[in-house]
Amino acid sequence: MSNKQILLSSRPNGWVTADNFKLAEAAVPEPAMGEVLLETIYMSVDPYMRGRMNDVKSYVPPFQIGEPLQAGIVGKVIASNGGKFPVGTYVTGMGLWANYMTTNGEGFQPVDPDLAPLSYYLGILGMPGMTAYVGLKGVAGLKDGEQLFVSAASGAVGQVVGQIGKNMGCHVAGSAGTDDKVAYLKEELGFDAAFNYKKDDVYKAVRDSNPKGIDVYFENVGGPVLEAVINNLNFNSRVALCGMISLYNATLDDMPPGPRNLAVLVGRSVKMQGFIVFNYPELCKEWIGVGAGWLKEGKLKYRESVAEGVENAPQAFMDVLKGNNFGKQVVRLSDA
Repeated sequence: MSNKQILLSSRPNGWVTADNFKLAEAAVPEPAMGEVLLETIYMSVDPYMRGRMNDVKSYVPPFQIGEPLQAGIVGKVIASNGGKFPVGTYVTGMGLWANYMTTNGEGFQPVDPDLAPLSYYLGILGMPGMTAYVGLKGVAGLKDGEQLFVSAASGAVGQVVGQIGKNMGCHVAGSAGTDDKVAYLKEELGFDAAFNYKKDDVYKAVRDSNPKGIDVYFENVGGPVLEAVINNLNFNSRVALCGMISLYNATLDDMPPGPRNLAVLVGRSVKMQGFIVFNYPELCKEWIGVGAGWLKEGKLKYRESVAEGVENAPQAFMDVLKGNNFGKQVVRLSDA
């Protein structure tokens, strides 16, 4: 047995490339006293990881050159040296881009493979689902029947945002980057309106898809989409700032425009707030019950893209940053 790992080999300047990663092999680690050995079943790749590739201060420390990158994982305990979890337990937490790792169990929680597919604990029942719920309920205070718009609506977070809104009787509109994704939003997830921001006039499309204005905007993109949304915000509307993927790979020379119309926020008494999902632990815990219940009742659908093998994790991550994936992107490292 060998332990394949993906190391950070260099920090990107602009778009991430394959040269920023290195595939390495090491011996499978032995658990020390009080530790368990995990075999990674699934790992997650998410847009926020782009920020951790930079050597800058943030809410999480940067990845270190020459060390394995970190990711949310679902793993199985395959050995224990008096550790927290029995052999055979499935757990989720922050792990490594690697087939195996040891841990004392801090930050890991057991998961039930009979409640939902294991990969869902990295998606709809994991951080993306929690992010959608926290942003809508804890930050934006979405109310039944309001007008909701979400950018990157077919992504891991966006598709949950839209369905929460529909389950609350809201008018839901969203933007996505391909015609197939737009069709998925309208035909599969029940969005009232959706458009392709790469083909349509964004300013007109936002206006047309939100005929009664926007009470809550769930922001994932930034740039021209944010500027267009600001023009269509209602009085006392709320904007939950989750992410701005259009800026993640930008340099000073190619920074996208906008927003140039922030004065609108003043006259319309708009609340705009950024948030970090894990600063709302009670809502995160609440979402597990709500989300699992809706899944069981058929009130939630979820789409994933699955890459195979840790060696393909860098390409899967780059696909997320370029919008080439569909839904939540996970990497399967081994069978359950």
